Amino acid sequence: MKMSIRALLTLFTALVAFSQAAFAVVYPLPAKDSRLVGENIQITVPADSKLPLESFAAQYQMGLSNMLEANPGVDPFLPLPGSTLIIPQQLILPDAPREGIIINSAEMRLYYYPKGTKTVVVLPIGIGQLGKDTPLNWVTTVQRKKDGPTWTPTAKMREEYAADGEILPAVYPAGPDNPMGLYALYVGRLYAIHGTNANFGIGLRVSHGCVRLRADDIKYLFDSVPVGTRVQFINEPLKATVEPDGSRYLEVHNPLSANEEELKSKDPVPVTISASVGKVLMDPVVNQSEVDAAIKARSGMPVNVSQLPAEAPAEAPAEVPAEAPTEAPTEVPADVPAQAPQS
Repeated sequence: MKMSIRALLTLFTALVAFSQAAFAVVYPLPAKDSRLVGENIQITVPADSKLPLESFAAQYQMGLSNMLEANPGVDPFLPLPGSTLIIPQQLILPDAPREGIIINSAEMRLYYYPKGTKTVVVLPIGIGQLGKDTPLNWVTTVQRKKDGPTWTPTAKMREEYAADGEILPAVYPAGPDNPMGLYALYVGRLYAIHGTNANFGIGLRVSHGCVRLRADDIKYLFDSVPVGTRVQFINEPLKATVEPDGSRYLEVHNPLSANEEELKSKDPVPVTISASVGKVLMDPVVNQSEVDAAIKARSGMPVNVSQLPAEAPAEAPAEVPAEAPTEAPTEVPADVPAQAPQS
């Protein structure tokens, strides 16, 4: 498969940076009038692979939900050896200030804009369970940070676990067995962005309201994000952008279930088109059939919904070896020198 120059440069940078001891996935910021970044790629599952989908998700800095949306029908326990997986590395930046941390619960991603770097770091997250939701519309700040947090389950949590036959200790001491992991950034009074001792939950609704990250990702944020950094929680299952060349892209994720009925239903959760997204899609240049197809597929990947000439099909994702990381991991300079939250 022919690889574009952009994909080659991305892969080259990734291969160079992969040899470094510590790195974070970084996208160069586009122009102010653009929100489209990255490029999707394809990998082939090795013929002798016995790895679950989570292993590929972790290798390529994805959450499990991102991989499942981009690869419908894939077996999450054992992707078929020799089959192709799409790594959804292209995305539309949230419709929010390019400042501090943006947490989009609907796509289960965290965006961090380090000051003075003209880059954005995009990391997969786990969020709150239904009824124990991560905030969906809230602006706050990082109020403090903790190396080696402890976790104090609430009385209600202990009751819930006891009903299932599991007795929680009054306090979980700091360490690798702590459900909050090894580092925490506290936002507000009851919530934190923290690590986890169960990586399978990244890209799923598993916490009691807090935001979970893999060990390397929370260590990066702990070292890089200053106290006082702006944090915005949003819920954007649909994102749309008008790019400088006039093309329009739509990115659709599965909306979060709002109640038990939606959670248990076999039907997809209804999609609501916001005013800002609708403004992009109502333009005459938009192919409404492409919009309908994107909403039905909910692939979590940007789709060009402009009226494209028949002789100019969209370029297929580039294919790279499965063992290589996909986006340009680079080191970002560090900016950084109680009551337990819900986990």
